Amino acid sequence: MTIQFKPDETFRDDFRYSNSDAAVLRFPFPFPEDAYMYSVNIEPHVPGGATPAFDNPFDVDEHYVAECRERAQVLEQDPSRCKVLPHMMAAQWDTLELLMESLATSYPAHFTLTREGTSWTWENRPLGIRDSFTFGDASTLPLPPFEYITRQAQGDFTLQDQRDDNLFIDAGMVTTQADWSLDFDVGMSFHQWHGPVPLAHQKGVFDRALKFLLRLQYGAPVRRLNWTMTVNPRLDTSPENYPQWGPDRTTLTAENIGQKLHLRVELQSLFRLPRSNAILFGIRCYLCSIEDLARVELWGKRLHRVLRDLHPEIADYKGTTRFREMAVAYLAPFDDGAELPAGTAPRQSTLPPAALPVER
Repeated sequence: MTIQFKPDETFRDDFRYSNSDAAVLRFPFPFPEDAYMYSVNIEPHVPGGATPAFDNPFDVDEHYVAECRERAQVLEQDPSRCKVLPHMMAAQWDTLELLMESLATSYPAHFTLTREGTSWTWENRPLGIRDSFTFGDASTLPLPPFEYITRQAQGDFTLQDQRDDNLFIDAGMVTTQADWSLDFDVGMSFHQWHGPVPLAHQKGVFDRALKFLLRLQYGAPVRRLNWTMTVNPRLDTSPENYPQWGPDRTTLTAENIGQKLHLRVELQSLFRLPRSNAILFGIRCYLCSIEDLARVELWGKRLHRVLRDLHPEIADYKGTTRFREMAVAYLAPFDDGAELPAGTAPRQSTLPPAALPVER
């Protein structure tokens, strides 16, 4: 499969970002029902799902080149977005192997991995990278193994070390996060880094999730979806850079909300790693404007109902309080109240024309 990349896109300043019709239809819409409440919602991470975003262990799409360039910009400004504690070297090599094998298998037109014993050659054609190195010898790579390979993948990654019947976030490459800080969370236990989430703790969601993940087996990865909303197609909404993105929320109007307000979905995948026994947690971020989502009939109706009936504490945690009523009003004309089938598949193969752009 050959992907047509859009290398000139930007996720800051002038926001030269858009989804093709194919990208809209492959979006991992997160709401299988008309109402939303926290749940573990974990399923096996196997090929196949509601859209093609679920077809491969690590999804690569038209935004790949631009997203990798955005990551490089963030790291140039703030190298602390990549942190690895010293005892995680085996997990670094596990991650490099998993990502290289997966990308080369899933996208052979774009990535090639050649191995002769510990002598490996990696070629990433979209980014113009070709490196030969000795697997297990970090001095033969231009960067530490975890940073080297995660600079070449979409989404964020953390490594969870398992000890004392708990998981600890002991490494991460985090440049596209939804308002949380790796610098603050690194070294924390599972419940500590999920501490800010309202309601879920009382319902025992994280207790069940931790028990499940401690039993995660090698070769049996799992996935789940998470979501929030972002004004403008901005990937880096970190606490460190809040002064840059926080004011975006004040720019929404009834006229521009369809194009400026984006549903931000994380396809979260978890892989048990073979040598280190750590867990690689992939957090792949997808952005789609609510205007484009409304072009999918089922999604426009369901998003209207979910936002309209969202629990106030969840609405506040998801950062929607300031603009939720405006978003609900925008989506209301797309919702005729008809009963909707369960599930998230778009149930259509083409889209009606997009509206003309408005002034940002």
